Amino acid sequence: MGKLDGKVVIVTGSSRGIGAEIARVFASEGGKVVCVARTLKEGDHQFQGSLETTLKGIKDAGGEATAVAANISEPTECEDLVAKARAAYGPIDVLVNNAALTYFLPVKDYPLNRWMRSWAVNFHAPFLLSQLVLPDMIERGSGSIVNISSGAAIGPGSAPYDGSLMTVGGGTCYGAEKAALERFTQGLAAEVYQNGVSVTCFSPSLVVPTPGTVHHKLVRGIDDPDGEPAEYMAKAALILATEPLDKVSGRVTYSQVLLKEYGVIDEAKGIGTQIQGTGYSRI
Repeated sequence: MGKLDGKVVIVTGSSRGIGAEIARVFASEGGKVVCVARTLKEGDHQFQGSLETTLKGIKDAGGEATAVAANISEPTECEDLVAKARAAYGPIDVLVNNAALTYFLPVKDYPLNRWMRSWAVNFHAPFLLSQLVLPDMIERGSGSIVNISSGAAIGPGSAPYDGSLMTVGGGTCYGAEKAALERFTQGLAAEVYQNGVSVTCFSPSLVVPTPGTVHHKLVRGIDDPDGEPAEYMAKAALILATEPLDKVSGRVTYSQVLLKEYGVIDEAKGIGTQIQGTGYSRI
């Protein structure tokens, strides 16, 4: 018996990296996974990874999944992907808002169209997709929404500043989006608790080596030994998606903190242990 047997799951940003690993783990636990991303085929994007590759891995392992190519920065495409997910498998049980887009530019140089598109993917899409799947969950009195945040949500701290605070420049936009997502998580969790719907949020404790983090030079390479395995993120997401409402809903936490709490790993590193997390993670 899998923890998600028969459950219908949507995972955004599942063509590569963390999202692809979440999709694979959720399918291995019996979930019917709707994999969502813009990149349908290998070669369609500058980074390696595609929905076709994710699906092949799932199906080769005996899992059930389907692909929906969508640009979730567009509300109409969010509506369309949820409709296609329902048509494929039925009402939605779990939504994982994982897709992310940022450019790491200082505010003074940020083109307006890129700023708006980044907010559309990182914050507005989680709102809209949550709104679209909530009727399914509320009608049945159960469901889980898992939002993926980032250590970027931790701000530079209180003034005065001496100019040496930000080691990774241009993270203001992304950090603000993820901080907003954490506040949104707890607000929505409070709104739908009485309906039996769990809403949670977590970040990697350490940077996960993915094509994106390698591109932005946040890690030394895809095999960086100091990075966090994507598997940790997938296992943490599974805990939040399947634990009882009264144990997890409203939590904002970090992958290794959660995995240690549930006995998956013996020692936790990074944010939430060696480094203090955001204020929302301490509420």
